[in-house]
Amino acid sequence: MFRSIRHDIQAVLDRDPACRNRLEVFLFYPGFHALVLHRLANRLWNSKLYFLARLISHISRFLTGVEIHPAAKIGRGVFIDHGMGVVIGETAEVGDNVTLYQQVVLGGTGKERGKRHPTIGPNVVIGAGAKILGALQVGEGARIGAGAVVLQDVPPRATVVGVPGRVVRENGRRVQDTINLDHGSLPDPMDNLMQRINRLEQRIAELETRSAVGGNTPFGGDVTA
Repeated sequence: MFRSIRHDIQAVLDRDPACRNRLEVFLFYPGFHALVLHRLANRLWNSKLYFLARLISHISRFLTGVEIHPAAKIGRGVFIDHGMGVVIGETAEVGDNVTLYQQVVLGGTGKERGKRHPTIGPNVVIGAGAKILGALQVGEGARIGAGAVVLQDVPPRATVVGVPGRVVRENGRRVQDTINLDHGSLPDPMDNLMQRINRLEQRIAELETRSAVGGNTPFGGDVTA
């Protein structure tokens, strides 16, 4: 547990340029506090001390604004930035070096028992307000755009945006040694559609100009008729 905490501290130092030293991590980062309390609650849960585990989880939610079920599995080097509104469900699994921004939800669907929350692979970045729902897989190195709602599996190193979430880039660049945190400049899936609309509008304008000069409509009729 303490080795995992050391990795969590280093994750903050590596990924948040506003953090200057370890003391700031200990004092001022609620995402880190939530992870520390969760690791304690998880050990109690695995020891079948369910009431104490839920109590610590509830206290953590009150203090940090981050709700993590004590049964959830969290890897090393996880960074929860800002933290407020993050929810991680009971059967969720979060891999090593994952970055979660505020209001991310790793939630379930329906009332079924068993595995019902997502599994997040290592080195994934999930943007602010993203919702990943159901027992799906998010592959290693994937990026989930801010506000996306993901309802299907995500391939490794893919980029997902939109509601519902759609893959707009897959294996578009070589896997890097460092984690890409640039979740604010994702490709827009509407770009191609808007470009086509612009071309159609230009074509219509050309046809209207020809009809005005020639006195005929684009469909061959006489404008003065």
